[in-house]
Amino acid sequence: MDTEAQPTERDRSSRPSDSEETSDTQGPGERSRFALVSRIAEWLPGGRISLTLLVCMAFLLLLNTFVLRPFQIPSGSMESGLRIGDRVLVNKLAYRFGAEPRRGDVVVFDGTGYFGDADYIKRVVGVGGDHVVCCDKEGRIQVNGRSVDESTFLYPGDSPSRVRFDIVVPDGTLFVLGDHRSESSDSRDRLGSPGGGMIPVDDVIGRADWIVWPTAHWTRLHRPDAYARVPAAEEGAHG
Repeated sequence: MDTEAQPTERDRSSRPSDSEETSDTQGPGERSRFALVSRIAEWLPGGRISLTLLVCMAFLLLLNTFVLRPFQIPSGSMESGLRIGDRVLVNKLAYRFGAEPRRGDVVVFDGTGYFGDADYIKRVVGVGGDHVVCCDKEGRIQVNGRSVDESTFLYPGDSPSRVRFDIVVPDGTLFVLGDHRSESSDSRDRLGSPGGGMIPVDDVIGRADWIVWPTAHWTRLHRPDAYARVPAAEEGAHG
């Protein structure tokens, strides 16, 4: 019986343990990376906690630089949809990879040289080639011959504009207005200035997609259907 048991014990002892199997699955590269992380954590005051915080900060910095950027509403020019102190998330990828701002979008742009040395938030009313007129017989703004019903977002009691204008938006630029027209400094105020109050598309930082603060105002910002139905400039010219 002893002679039968001995091979069994030898077979059992010859099998690698679970820990040995686990360690064998880690290649040299993975072990090197783990050792590097451990050395960095030992070097930093606070160890792994500090390293984790630094990684999170780097991730947020990259996110803010290339993807999303928070923007605080500084004035009442976009009421009542966007109130003073609201924070919106600006989608910085919305107009990359060939996409362009569309009529009705709420955009954040660099106003340096046009509005002032700051970033601004307004609604796009006209894009390159559009014929924008204020106003039709009912007091509504016309874009490419089509009257736009702005009642769903225009500040209650405001008229579409007290300033009359009849302009064609140059290619590569935008004609922008605030939703609270009587309290907004926008393209209308600079029609006679160099650039005619138009904003270069290249100066657009991104599209405001979400109100994220305060939480009671949390909502997604949608492009109004009224602007989605405006014909293209070429179609409007024949209409």
